[in-house]
Amino acid sequence: MAKHRAKHYKKVIKQHKLLISILIIVIVISISYIIKYFFDMNHVNKDSNILSSIEVNSDDITDTTTKRMLQVRELQKENSDIVGWLEIEGTSINYPVLQGKDNSYYMTHDYKKEESSSGALFLDKDYNWSIPSSNLLIYGHNLNNGLMFEELLEYENEDFYNEHPNIRFTTENEDAEYEIISAFKSRVYYKSETNVFRYYFFINAQNEEEYNQFVDNAKKASLYDTGKTAQYGDQLMTLSTCSYHTEDGRFAVVARKKVPNNK
Repeated sequence: MAKHRAKHYKKVIKQHKLLISILIIVIVISISYIIKYFFDMNHVNKDSNILSSIEVNSDDITDTTTKRMLQVRELQKENSDIVGWLEIEGTSINYPVLQGKDNSYYMTHDYKKEESSSGALFLDKDYNWSIPSSNLLIYGHNLNNGLMFEELLEYENEDFYNEHPNIRFTTENEDAEYEIISAFKSRVYYKSETNVFRYYFFINAQNEEEYNQFVDNAKKASLYDTGKTAQYGDQLMTLSTCSYHTEDGRFAVVARKKVPNNK
């Protein structure tokens, strides 16, 4: 009986040690994750301020070359994948936009090409700058902490749109403003589904009919009427992020570039 109790006791001790070891491992992993999370968040916050910290020669600023364009050019020296800077005034959306060889790299890397769970805002790989293509399709994570494209979801509220109706996008060659024409909920559709609006496939219109169909679908899907639209030839921009209203949900905002005759 004593031997049996001793054996049982040793077994219990062994099990307790195993459980403690597992618990320690879980705690270490959890702490490491939390530290990395806040480290990434700190980097994201810094990313939103880097443009304003770049010094440029004021003599190079002209009627056609803004300070921000010069700052983007300087930033591109650090990473040639940077194609511009996106800002929605009055929000936390104020970041560089990158374009990689695929649509996965900048989901897990920042503008310095360092690994980051926050990723970066990035332009669809198929956008052709030599044309240029009809639609700047820009993706970003929804981090649920007010950073990256999380605040894009606020456009579900028409009052938020009324307070932030424009998007500023600056490249090395242009400092442009886009006016929002639509904001809508969507999802990634199955291949078998027909007569659905796959906005995430639209980058370059093959003809006027295809362009107008995209604009019409975006307007119909919109949660409210912005009173704005686009005509064939207008440069479009679509901002896209994940949304949790449904499985594989997405939230998108579509805008068109202002030009002198439609500002």
